[in-house]
Amino acid sequence: MGRWRPPQPKSSPYITAKGLQALKAELDHLWTKRRPEVVRALSAAAAEGDRSENAEYQYRKRELAGIDRRVRYLQKRIPDLKPVGEPPSDPNKVFFGAFVGLEGDDGEMLTFRIVGPDEIDPDKQYISMDSPMAKQLLGKSLDDEVAVKTPEGERHWCVVEVSYEA
Repeated sequence: MGRWRPPQPKSSPYITAKGLQALKAELDHLWTKRRPEVVRALSAAAAEGDRSENAEYQYRKRELAGIDRRVRYLQKRIPDLKPVGEPPSDPNKVFFGAFVGLEGDDGEMLTFRIVGPDEIDPDKQYISMDSPMAKQLLGKSLDDEVAVKTPEGERHWCVVEVSYEA
C-alpha cells in the first residue's frame, strides 16, 4: 500500500475574533520565543560531537521541524481566515458562535459552542461548524429537533437553549 492520501477537504475559513487573536499570539510566540530557544539548544547539541549518536541533537532537530511546520501552517492559514464578531440578527437561531443546549431522547443534556475548525477545544466544549452535529444544528431554532448519525446509531436531540454570550 502506498503512502499517498487524498487531500483533506477544505475547512471553513470562519473564526471568532478571540480565536484569531489566539492564533496570532501562537505564531508570534513560536517565531520570536520558542524557535530561537530550540535553535540555541540544537546548536549546543551539534557542538557536542558525533551527531549520529547524539539523542539531544536528534530530538531538537525534530522539535525544530515541528515548530517550522506549525509556523508555515499558521502563516498560510491566518490570512485566509474571516473573523466573525457580531451575533446574528435572530438570536434564537443557531449560527456560528452560538452556545447551544440540547436534550436527548434519553434526557441527556449536552452543551457546546459552534466555532471554526481552528478553535476546536474539547475541554471547553467547542465543536467545529464542519462537524456533523453542527451541520445539523445550523439554522435551527429553539424547540427544533435534529437527528444526528453517530457510530452508535442515529440520535435525536431537541434544541433547548441558544445563546451568543458565555
